[in-house]
Amino acid sequence: MDPKRETPKKSSTEHLIGKFWWPLFFFFPVLFVFPDDYKGTKREGIGICGWILVSLSFLLVLITFPVSIWTCVKVIKEYERAVVFRLGRILSKKAKGPGLILILPCTDIFIKVDLRTVTCKIPPQEILTKDAVTTQVDGVVYYRIHSAVSAIANVTDVHSATFLLAQTTLRNVLGTKSLSQLLAGREEIAHNIQTILDSATDQWGIKVARVEIKDVRIPVAMQRAMAAEAEAAREARAKVVAAEGEMNASKALKQASMVLTESPAGLQLRYLQTLTTLAAENNSTIVFPLPINMLEALGQKNRGG
Repeated sequence: MDPKRETPKKSSTEHLIGKFWWPLFFFFPVLFVFPDDYKGTKREGIGICGWILVSLSFLLVLITFPVSIWTCVKVIKEYERAVVFRLGRILSKKAKGPGLILILPCTDIFIKVDLRTVTCKIPPQEILTKDAVTTQVDGVVYYRIHSAVSAIANVTDVHSATFLLAQTTLRNVLGTKSLSQLLAGREEIAHNIQTILDSATDQWGIKVARVEIKDVRIPVAMQRAMAAEAEAAREARAKVVAAEGEMNASKALKQASMVLTESPAGLQLRYLQTLTTLAAENNSTIVFPLPINMLEALGQKNRGG
């Protein structure tokens, strides 16, 4: 054979394979790191056109590897979940994360959902109670997302919808209560609102953890009327207590008089005790009462003399 004979040229296909064989070495481990993405694509039933687009997207990632790894691999935090849409369909019908997820260019989009508890402050609501009293009531709702797929697929803005529903539920529930029930049964009313909100937002992937009624404001005229009513009630109770005390005191005096009647010397001892009490107070005038029987005895002696 002639050593100077030229070797046959490689075909274009062989040239491409020889040129791009090295990304395969790096890309195949990615298939094992993200196996759910490919299983989910199988179950979606995206059709032949979908498979072609997904294959082209994989090929694009393969050709541009490892540069594409910085744009295709996303990090999802512990308190987050990612809902991935592949050709408009939710991939695997479940949220991804936490950890690393693979997003294919041109075919995949993803939305992050925060699973931490959200504090929703309800502004003061003008409410007409059952007994026709106008009040302003505000509150706080604590909720969290427990299903990221439902929160994205079933409602446009889950936080806004929950906020508006909380306002409406607060007005509806408090409209069936009187003012006294509203002031005395806040915990029961809050629990009732929580139950209604939890059942209504379950299809949105929301779990209502707690509802609190912060403040109840009533008109100034109503405050004055309630204060006057409370003062009158306290005065009535005070009069009743004073009357009961007078009655008990009169009964005690009656019993004491019966005891003193049986022992005349006891009356004199009580008289001396009273003088001792008066003298201890530094009084300059002391009144000496005379028993009536002594005056009667003196009168009898004058008539007899």
